[in-house]
Amino acid sequence: MTRPSQPTDRAPVVVGTPGSFARSVLDERHPALIERVRRATPYPPDRQRALDALLDEITGGPIGRLDDDEPGAGAWRDEPYYGQRWADVPFLWAESFFYRRLLAAVGYFAPGPWRGIDPFAPFKNAELAGAGVDDELSALDRLAALTPAERDRTLLLSSLWGNRADLGFRLSAGEAGLGDRVPGLVVDDSPALWSVLAAGEPGTVCLVADNAGPELLPDLVLADHLLATGRAVRVVLHLKPYPYYVSDATTADALACLDRLTRASGQAAEVGGRLRRAVTEDRLVLRAHPFSCAPHPYDRMPADLREDFASAALTVMKGDLNYRRLVGDRHWPATTPFAEVTAYFPGPVAALRTLKCDVVTGLAPGTTAELDATARSWRTSGTHALVQVSA
Repeated sequence: MTRPSQPTDRAPVVVGTPGSFARSVLDERHPALIERVRRATPYPPDRQRALDALLDEITGGPIGRLDDDEPGAGAWRDEPYYGQRWADVPFLWAESFFYRRLLAAVGYFAPGPWRGIDPFAPFKNAELAGAGVDDELSALDRLAALTPAERDRTLLLSSLWGNRADLGFRLSAGEAGLGDRVPGLVVDDSPALWSVLAAGEPGTVCLVADNAGPELLPDLVLADHLLATGRAVRVVLHLKPYPYYVSDATTADALACLDRLTRASGQAAEVGGRLRRAVTEDRLVLRAHPFSCAPHPYDRMPADLREDFASAALTVMKGDLNYRRLVGDRHWPATTPFAEVTAYFPGPVAALRTLKCDVVTGLAPGTTAELDATARSWRTSGTHALVQVSA
């Protein structure tokens, strides 16, 4: 397969410039998250002091290093951004390091009673136990009434919009047609996605997960659909090796979702049972590569991960963070072709992404101006989304 060449002129890297979305995350979301974590779990005084110190640093001080005795500190030793302001370094790196520092503050990696305690578990568990989840799962019972093509589109868009309760599994083909009922889809390459899967013998699909809880449930249902329809003989679900970005899915979160499915009724329980068997039969593989929590774009992926993606018939990247890492967290002109910025990727790749940050590529000429005129915050509000494919 011949891949297009990468862009010769690299766009500026996203940093926390005043008034930007990145700056609002650094100045508002991160301090608020520290307080939210503090309220959710009764940490002892030493952990409270560590949280205080991190809060002081991100709101007033330069970037400090991990303590030398922090487990895994060596992996961060040679990063070039220490001593600088958080807003002045690449946003992708700053976010990633903030979460690594937060885990250090709560003792996630250190020997002792707090080792392995997910500081975001209270939030993820509450979402998964929400009353609305049962309603969403019960909607799977209505899929049998759809045509195969309608089921394909319903489950793909359910995975895309999984963190929006009003567009979960309730996406069903009505009189007006499903496409007419899904506003905000700024790019829709879904026909190309299905074409890639139909182009040869069924193989492996890599599904790179984003969030846990109600968003991971439709991802798992999509994985079951790919296996059940023969589009894939194996689905490799890439998860985070440790808690990351508040709600990113770990192996523990995936197992919790499988349990939630099997405890439901109707089609949801059947899906859960099939997926559990698929894990035991190595047809659904849970993988947690260390690079999944690295502060770098995917063009810096290590050789073993590159081989994993190269062996797949298709890699599906879910969510906003994976999109930023896939195209590079840069201020690309919105019309920059998606295939150009993903030219380095070792195989066919698709992005299913709800827009929650400024970075976007692959829009048709004129679309940006139209969106800017009609929906000023369309890049960051989560009201718009895209399905993009590069084969």
